[in-house]
Amino acid sequence: MKIVIINAGSSSIKYQLIEMPAAEVICSGMIDRIGLETSNFTYKTNSVSLEETLPISNHKTGLKKIAELLMDEEKGVIKSTNEIQAVGHRVVHGGASFSDTVMINDEVKEKIKQLFELAPLHNPANLEGIVVAEDVFSSAKQVAVFDTAFHQTMPEVAYKYAIPNSLLTENKIRVYGFHGTSHKYVSEKAIDYLKSVDKPHQNIITVHLGNGCSITAIKNGKSIEHSMGFSPISGLIMGTRSGDIDPSVIFYMAKSLGYSVEEVNTLLQKQSGMLGLTGYSDLRDIESHASEGNKDCQLALAMNAYRIKKYIGSYAAALNGLDAIVFTAGIGENSSNMRKLVCTDMEFFGIELDNAKNEIRSKEIREINLQESKTKILVVPTNEEIEIANQVYHLLLN
Repeated sequence: MKIVIINAGSSSIKYQLIEMPAAEVICSGMIDRIGLETSNFTYKTNSVSLEETLPISNHKTGLKKIAELLMDEEKGVIKSTNEIQAVGHRVVHGGASFSDTVMINDEVKEKIKQLFELAPLHNPANLEGIVVAEDVFSSAKQVAVFDTAFHQTMPEVAYKYAIPNSLLTENKIRVYGFHGTSHKYVSEKAIDYLKSVDKPHQNIITVHLGNGCSITAIKNGKSIEHSMGFSPISGLIMGTRSGDIDPSVIFYMAKSLGYSVEEVNTLLQKQSGMLGLTGYSDLRDIESHASEGNKDCQLALAMNAYRIKKYIGSYAAALNGLDAIVFTAGIGENSSNMRKLVCTDMEFFGIELDNAKNEIRSKEIREINLQESKTKILVVPTNEEIEIANQVYHLLLN
């Protein structure tokens, strides 16, 4: 069964064509820095490897380019869209409507649209991916896999806000959690690895660091606490999102500074985080300028790491132990500097980084801790596309 996976992020699109159930990747690629003149586009098969830098203004343009290459007479991997049995879509926010993988119909699309306000950087891109795929792969089944599903195991004490009960029972205002496909995938890989080396694996913290960032406390394979809440804005400092902020700041901006609700939302979602602190949203740019002495960039990196460290401490308490910390996603897998900043001065939690191992680049799961470190420090490459393909395949079998 050939399944196309479309993972549309806030400024990127990852895609794979996967043969299931063998989980054989026939084609893969990525577009990042969407919206810039220097968007990066990659496309790879067993016989073709392309990499371009070109302007890709939005997700629709990017998705159309991907589809064209998949069916290209010379470089493509399919001759007809009829070869594709299903398209699996990552959808960030499922709200109270979706707690599992579902077939997409008009009702599902409408509910995804109703959740735009809760995930304004993602759900619109996710829905656009669905609409384009319905047109390009018209004979395939369209399936939605929700980021929020993995976190449905959080206990009430973790997902409930201290606001009137009716806002939960009637309006479904609660912690939902996000990046669920990534946290699920890497936690399962980490647990399998720890079992293979005969190490404890009950209490794990997974740290997903990309343009969007989140952290999850996982006990016995299940999410029990997560940094993002009702929407993907809370928690860690992100590329353009503020992360945690005192709600009174929002009231002050509206009442005293004259911001409209929409202006506040735009500021916190698209103009804050690392962009607001430095003028840059891409960590590669920030690290480069920091190394050249840019004080704003140096401080932003320190603030980013400090926020992560605070969450690690609180989650170690929630888990009542810590067996491993897992770094994943674009920054978590590739930025040795960020990993070092997070793991420095964390000996109290048994976290002791091996600086030499930390500099090694690899696509495989690896330890970067000192041998005597009580807590394992793992880098686990995420593969949300394989996780989505697995869920799509099992849905279609049933």
